[in-house]
Amino acid sequence: MSKRYLSFILFCGLCLSIVSCKDEVLPKPKAYLSLNYPAPKYKKFDKTCGFSFNYNTLGKVIDQGNCNFHIDYPKLKATVYLNYKPVNKNIDALLRDAQKLTYEHVIKADGIVEQPYVNDKKKAYGMFYEVGGNAASQSQFYLTDSTKHFLAGSVYFYARPNFDSVLPAAHYIKNDLRMLMESLEWK
Repeated sequence: MSKRYLSFILFCGLCLSIVSCKDEVLPKPKAYLSLNYPAPKYKKFDKTCGFSFNYNTLGKVIDQGNCNFHIDYPKLKATVYLNYKPVNKNIDALLRDAQKLTYEHVIKADGIVEQPYVNDKKKAYGMFYEVGGNAASQSQFYLTDSTKHFLAGSVYFYARPNFDSVLPAAHYIKNDLRMLMESLEWK
């Protein structure tokens, strides 16, 4: 064999080994984000204000003064804002403001589902709003006894509104808000 022929065979072998050693490109399989949150443990919150409620111990209640509170969820990067107002023949204005706050999100929302809440035994009446889409607040509510007390609440995340990203945390906190509503007692 000639040196030229041997060089050609070695050159072809080298080219084939370089080309054949590349990793095969495969599309990534479809997957879902897996976020696991601990089972909720509820604790009663009872200050000198006109109400008490149960909250998830994953959150930390922070007093903002004048019977207004935040429930901070650092692991979920969210805060629930609770605003209390006494009713002084202004129930219509309080209801209008609570509904207005919810419907300000309609620009970014895909839909708003209203779920009335009535508990005659505890004299707690209100509405729970579930806001779909890239709205700033995914859940909001208000509760009142119609004569003395009015409490409004809303959840906000510390991130740009992206419904797909916050959905697992939004569902988790939504259940906490429902527990808060169901356990609320006026004094």
